[in-house]
Amino acid sequence: MTILVTGSSGFIAASVVKRLLNDGHDVVGIDDHNDYYDPALKAYRNAQNLKKGLKFFEKSILDKDFLKSLFKQHKFDAVVHLGAMAGVRYSQLNPHLYFDVNVTGTLNILELNREFGVKKFILASTSSLYAGEPMPYVETRPVNFPLSPYAASKKSAEVLSYTYHYLYKMDVTITRFFTVYGPAGRPDMSVYRFIEGVLEGESVELFGDGSQARDFTYVEDIARGVCSSIALRGFQTLNLGGGNNPITVTELIETVESITGKKLNVVKKPFMDSDMKVTWADISEANKWMNWKPNTSFKEGIQKSIDWHLNNRDFIKLLKNIRR
Repeated sequence: MTILVTGSSGFIAASVVKRLLNDGHDVVGIDDHNDYYDPALKAYRNAQNLKKGLKFFEKSILDKDFLKSLFKQHKFDAVVHLGAMAGVRYSQLNPHLYFDVNVTGTLNILELNREFGVKKFILASTSSLYAGEPMPYVETRPVNFPLSPYAASKKSAEVLSYTYHYLYKMDVTITRFFTVYGPAGRPDMSVYRFIEGVLEGESVELFGDGSQARDFTYVEDIARGVCSSIALRGFQTLNLGGGNNPITVTELIETVESITGKKLNVVKKPFMDSDMKVTWADISEANKWMNWKPNTSFKEGIQKSIDWHLNNRDFIKLLKNIRR
């Protein structure tokens, strides 16, 4: 199969690309390498996949002329749409940017899928949509109360995706991710920040008292779920999450401290209203449709993440410290 992956240098997307290439697919990737965090980290991930055969273009999903030329040049069997602006807090400062990229960018890709007869579309979405719903979160809930422009933009992208399934019989799978972590992760995420804080002896900000909890999911498990969803037909919305009792931020800190043998200096800040207190995925639908469940334990995933940080100290120290 020939597969287009948008946002291909992103944390999750790079793992998806790696898996697709290892499975023998022809993969085309696009990513604009924006400065939400240091583009050098995106280039690092991208370089690993270029060696394996990725065909890459440093372009934006808002560039309609380029996208059309790309679809003309390649006969795609599927599009894995992972290109998006992420981050709850930053979306409050830049709501127009989030809607431009996450909504208009999605529309651009869907329109080209329709025009060029690409039958399969996968949309990356988020557990942030489940605010206020009872736990564990199930995909049939209405999710009509997003707490941030980021969550609202992803809800809009989901609705657009269903519309294109309904009107044009496009096979669509929406994958909702739950707090993804792992090696070479996003520097604005807690796992990366806490590991770096411990290793460098620097203080780290914590928004809230540490009791907030997340259904942490290892990145390679997420990538396996995304790749498996390419074979699905019709329309599905599937949670890809840890599927176990949520792990508190305090437990995360204690795990990092236990593995490294070092203490993290935490500076507590007020809890932000746009954040969710707890996330917890019901993954029975993903298990039913794809026989999917995570294989990596939380402690094992944190160990792999710490190992990457320890093995890449010189590179990490060169990254610009862009805080969000």
